[in-house]
Amino acid sequence: MKLNQKHGKMHILGIDIGGSGIKGGIVDTTTGEMITDKFRLKTPRPALPMAVAKTVHKIVDHFNWKGEVGAGFPTPLFHGKCLSGGNLHKDWKGVQADELFKSVTGLEFTVINDADAAAEAEMHFGAGKGEEGLVVVITLGTGIGSGLFFNGVLIPNSELGHVSYKGEAFEKYAADSIRKKEDLSYAKWGKRLNKYFQHIELILSPDLFIIGGGASKKLDKFKDQIKIRARMIPAQNKNEAGIIGAAVGAFDEVG
Repeated sequence: MKLNQKHGKMHILGIDIGGSGIKGGIVDTTTGEMITDKFRLKTPRPALPMAVAKTVHKIVDHFNWKGEVGAGFPTPLFHGKCLSGGNLHKDWKGVQADELFKSVTGLEFTVINDADAAAEAEMHFGAGKGEEGLVVVITLGTGIGSGLFFNGVLIPNSELGHVSYKGEAFEKYAADSIRKKEDLSYAKWGKRLNKYFQHIELILSPDLFIIGGGASKKLDKFKDQIKIRARMIPAQNKNEAGIIGAAVGAFDEVG
């Protein structure tokens, strides 16, 4: 596998694949800085596998990139294989995404879950830098995304937003989108989140929770409602964390 190494720096193309847009940039994985401007294209509709792969190819061509590529992908994954269609298209279920992208671009791809990618950036270059033990990065947004780390090493595909509550995924009860949809006060939303975090703490006993997403800037509005043992701190929301984390994930894979 080929890394672009120059003056001791590891440069990798990171691509963040989302339901509405696909964006990429070249990342210096030693500093977490993007060394190019971001390039973004709309996600094709319908978001069929080959259509998305061709859009990814356009991102690669835009940068005239010939090395390793890391991609954050919005579905549950098992070693690069999609376990569902996520919010893209049902036809993604069962697709080996890394091999598909390789067949279209001719390049080696490391494909990780998009929440794992954003969490990778936070752990390497944000609030989680230097944190040891079991750390859970929780993104509160349209759903609940998660990244699980032990002594700084990613334990992939945690999907902690999908733990069950009253027969449904917990994210359908406590995501930030639900707060907005039901017009919940932060106090009421905090009580729901308290049930969620107490449940996760019972299962994992983490040392630290890092809260990402838009809610990271509002942690003080609901943190008093959450009664857990573990520390809880806001993410630093590094710009373009999905791109940066995808590149870091690829570096970790091949490094």
